[in-house]
Amino acid sequence: MTPTRSHVHDLLAQAAAATPEADALVYRDDSVTYAQAWAIVRAAAAQLQELGLERGDRVAIYLDKRIETVAAMFATSVAGGIFVPINHVLKPAQVAHILGDSGARILITSADRLGQLAQELADATLVADVVVVGKPPEHPPAAPQIHLWDDGQDADAEPRACDTIDVDPAAILYTSGSTGRPKGVVLSHRNLIAGAESVSTYLQNTADDVILSALPLSFDAGLSQITTAFSVGASVILMNYLLPHDVPRLCERHGVTGLTGVPPLWLQIADVPWPQAAASRLRYFANTGGRLPRTALDRLRSLFPAAKPYLMYGLTEAFRSTYLDPAEVDRRPGSIGKAVPNAEILVLRPDGTRCAPGEEGELVHRGAFVALGYWNDPERTAERYRLMPHPGQPWRAPEPAVWSGDTVVADEEGFLYFVGRRDEMIKTSGYRVSPTEIEEAAYSTGLVRDAVAFGVDDPELGQRIVLVVTPAAPHLDPAGLHARLRRLLPLFMLPSTIETRADLPRSPNGKFDRRAIVREVTA
Repeated sequence: MTPTRSHVHDLLAQAAAATPEADALVYRDDSVTYAQAWAIVRAAAAQLQELGLERGDRVAIYLDKRIETVAAMFATSVAGGIFVPINHVLKPAQVAHILGDSGARILITSADRLGQLAQELADATLVADVVVVGKPPEHPPAAPQIHLWDDGQDADAEPRACDTIDVDPAAILYTSGSTGRPKGVVLSHRNLIAGAESVSTYLQNTADDVILSALPLSFDAGLSQITTAFSVGASVILMNYLLPHDVPRLCERHGVTGLTGVPPLWLQIADVPWPQAAASRLRYFANTGGRLPRTALDRLRSLFPAAKPYLMYGLTEAFRSTYLDPAEVDRRPGSIGKAVPNAEILVLRPDGTRCAPGEEGELVHRGAFVALGYWNDPERTAERYRLMPHPGQPWRAPEPAVWSGDTVVADEEGFLYFVGRRDEMIKTSGYRVSPTEIEEAAYSTGLVRDAVAFGVDDPELGQRIVLVVTPAAPHLDPAGLHARLRRLLPLFMLPSTIETRADLPRSPNGKFDRRAIVREVTA
């Protein structure tokens, strides 16, 4: 009988009890077993409690990806707090916003990052204590109070039991908002545990898997790599993504069996040489964070002939939502699949009634993965998280569900197809056009490496279509690309303007930063 999991740290604790000597985390030349990882976490939790951490206090973690980063998250859970992972590529002003918005009580960071934050931390309202991982700072600030991670590891202290339960907040993940300022999505222990169990089920993860963690831990899919692995006792290889050729190198070195990425990552690593040993070892590869162009998918399938492709869709507000069974990839190109285990996905009209097959509607997610809401933002929470009644069951209390803002359509068998973001849809010549469809056509020409389409206000058309691309070869003739697109798209979907760039801005999570691209092109 599987022991009860009521806290996210139970994933690690149970793996440590079952397979204490198995590798849990590997970073560069360092590795820790599950037993060692659990000991590190417990010591760190005791240190946090000694610093006065109480139930529900927030602990911000601003580190590059390393063993201590993962340990800090799980230690916060043990201590009864809420962990707030901050992407290590964010700048001081962005970090200060997250610290202030979350009301973080403690910050865990490194000496060099502490130095970068000196001006922001001079504000006495930001964090009371800082725990420094690694070497101590040469010139520590007068405030806040500085402590060393290693001192907590050397202390012989045990954490006190916490009173939190599974529906209490466990983490706050900050994601870009429509206003440009990141908003914090609050995830419960139950969200994280149910998500880990669901994903590990359909990916068929076991303790024999070796998972490469290439996505940021501040990104829901990146955090999911850790929780999914711990739920089955698999090993995780931690990497801070720098260059495309680093991915196959690490896969070969560690015998990686599972890899999840976002489209820009896949587009980069599909074009680098893969050693046969690394390519043949991969058991599955998974995509999330946007549609993977068919040309890139075909390239990856030829690179990894023995690997199953999992095309996934998710939103931070519900952690995980859908996946396409690898057996359906050829039969249903472009589908985002069906609901992951233990979730229900509905396609609804604006009035809340269900759409018929073939009718476009909003994707609505209900079940155990639905997050608690947006931190300190009841208005936005009320917009996105709405109570769902249960017709015919008057005794049953309404439950919150997530209205995603994404337009999808379901076929007769219930397979879902992504149409576009409600706020990204292009309205031109009386038509509603998905930028994804234009981008897919551009990728299929083989002339572009990256592509982003969007609409610009036009007095006659409503919006005209702009396509921004990076060339696949050193030189690209926009007129030649336009001629190729003319053969692939109806007239109303043809871009009126094609802009070329050497590179396209990306968000800290590796996705294309559409707002930055629009600003750059239309300025």
